[in-house]
Amino acid sequence: MQLYASLLLNLPSLSVNHVFALVLLACSVIVVKLLVKRRRGMRALEPFPGPPAHWLLGHVKEDQKTDGHDLEKIMKWSGQYPFAFPLWFGPSLSILNVHHPSYVKTILSTTEPKDDYAYKFFIPWLGDGLLVSAGQKWFRHRRLLTPGFHYDVLKPYVKLVSDSTKVMLDKWEVYAKSEESFELFKHVSLMTLDSIMKCVFSCNSNCQTDSGTNPYIQAVYDLCHLVNVRFRVFPYHSKAIFHLSPHGYKFRKATRIAHSHTAEVIRKRKEVLKIEKEQGIVKNKRYMDFLDILLSARDEHQQGLSDEDIRAEVDTFMFEGHDTTASGISWIFYNLACNPEHQEKCREEILQALDGKDTVDWEDLNKIPYTTMCIKESLRLCPPVPGISRKLTKPLTFFDGRTVPEGRQIIHIYGIHMNTTVWENPYVFDPMRFLPENVSKRSPHAFVPFSAGPRNCIGQNFAMNEMKVAVALTLKKYRLIKDPQHIPKMIPQVVLRSLNGIHIKIKPVENDL
Repeated sequence: MQLYASLLLNLPSLSVNHVFALVLLACSVIVVKLLVKRRRGMRALEPFPGPPAHWLLGHVKEDQKTDGHDLEKIMKWSGQYPFAFPLWFGPSLSILNVHHPSYVKTILSTTEPKDDYAYKFFIPWLGDGLLVSAGQKWFRHRRLLTPGFHYDVLKPYVKLVSDSTKVMLDKWEVYAKSEESFELFKHVSLMTLDSIMKCVFSCNSNCQTDSGTNPYIQAVYDLCHLVNVRFRVFPYHSKAIFHLSPHGYKFRKATRIAHSHTAEVIRKRKEVLKIEKEQGIVKNKRYMDFLDILLSARDEHQQGLSDEDIRAEVDTFMFEGHDTTASGISWIFYNLACNPEHQEKCREEILQALDGKDTVDWEDLNKIPYTTMCIKESLRLCPPVPGISRKLTKPLTFFDGRTVPEGRQIIHIYGIHMNTTVWENPYVFDPMRFLPENVSKRSPHAFVPFSAGPRNCIGQNFAMNEMKVAVALTLKKYRLIKDPQHIPKMIPQVVLRSLNGIHIKIKPVENDL
C-alpha cells in the first residue's frame, strides 16, 4: 500500500518530465527536418547565388518591411545577381526570383500552373477559376471563355466605361475648383468597379455616388483589402491563425456576401433565359455581358459550365477586372502629371481624335497611338501586377545551361521592366520606347504587364481599352498636376499600390484656352 502511494506521488513529476522530453524531442525532429530540407534546397539552387539569408527566418525580415522601399531592395539585389536569385521565406521555403526576359521566356512558354502557395489566399473567394486553376480544367475554361473577349463582345463595353468615367470626372469638379490635392486610387477603383458591374452583370450599381451602401460592393472592397493583408502579414499565411483572427472573421463574412450575391444573380439570369427559351422570346439586348457568355459557353460535347464554375469565373473577373485596372489607371494619371510635356501631346491627339465629342467610341481607340505609347510606358514603370508566380512540376533548363529544380518561381515583372541590361535609363518616362521600330529590337518578354505565353491575361484587351477611355476623357476635361508634397511610395502588394496614396491636383482644360 505504501509502495502504491509512493508511485502515485511520483507520477505527476514523471509525467511532466516525460512530456517535456517528448516536446523537446518533437521540436528537435522538426528543426532537423527543416534544416535537412533547407540543405537540399540550397544544394538544388546552388547555381543561383543570392543575398545572404538568416538560417531560420530567411529573408522574411526584409520582406516584411513595408516602408515604400521594398522595390528598391529587390532592384539592388537584381543588379547584384543577374537573371535570377533565390529568396528564402523561413528555413525551408525558397523561391527563385526571375527578372530577365531570357529566363522569363523559358518559364512562360510552358503551361505550368500558378504557384499554389501564393495564390491559395484567393481560393476561398475566387474558387477554382482561371486565375488559380490548372491542368485540364484550366484548358477547358480558357477555351470556353476566350470567345467572351473577342472584339465584337468588347466593342459595346467602351460606352459603358465612358459613362462610368464621366461620373468620376464630374465628381472631380470640386477638386478642380478648390485646386486641392486629392488621392486618386479610391476614385479610380470605384470607377472600374462601376464599369465591371455593368460589363459582368449588366448592373448599374451607382457605386460611385452611393459608395458604401451596396453590401456586395463593400464585400468586394473588403476582400481585395484582406487578401492584401494576409499576403503581407506572415503569420496569417497559417490557415489556423488567419481563421481565428478578426481579419479572418471579416474575410469569411465578406466571402459569404459575395458568393451569395453572385449565386443569386446567376439563378435569376438562368430563370429569365429559361422562360425566354420556353416562350420563344427573342430579347433584343444591346450587348452580351460576361454572365451571358459564361451561361452560353459549350465545349465540343455541348457541355457547359456548372453553377460553381460560373460563380468562380464571375468572382475572378470582378477582382481582376477592377483592382488591377484601377492600379494601372491611377499610376498612368500620376505619371502624366509628372510629365506635362507628354501629357500635352496626348491631349492634342485626343482632342483631334474625338473631334468635339464628349464620349469615346470603339473607332476612336486606334486614333490615339501616342497616348497608347504613354499608357504602355506607365505600365512598364508601374506594372499593376508587380509579380506573378509559377510552380514548376519538373526541372527547367535556361539558355545559359543552369537548371532550376521543380518548385516555386516568381517572375518579377517590375524587375524585368527596370532591368538595365534591357532598358536604357529605365527610371525615365520615355514613351518613344514603344515606337514599332524600337519594340522590334527588344525581346517580346521585356514588357509583360499582362504576362505572356499560354497563361497570359485573358482580359488584357478589355483592360487596355478601359485605360484608353479613362485617359482620353480625363485629359480632355482636366490638366493633371503633380503634387510635390505627396510623392507616392510604391509597395508591391497583390496589385501595385502606394503606401501613402497617389495624389495629384487638377484644373479644367478650358481655363487654359
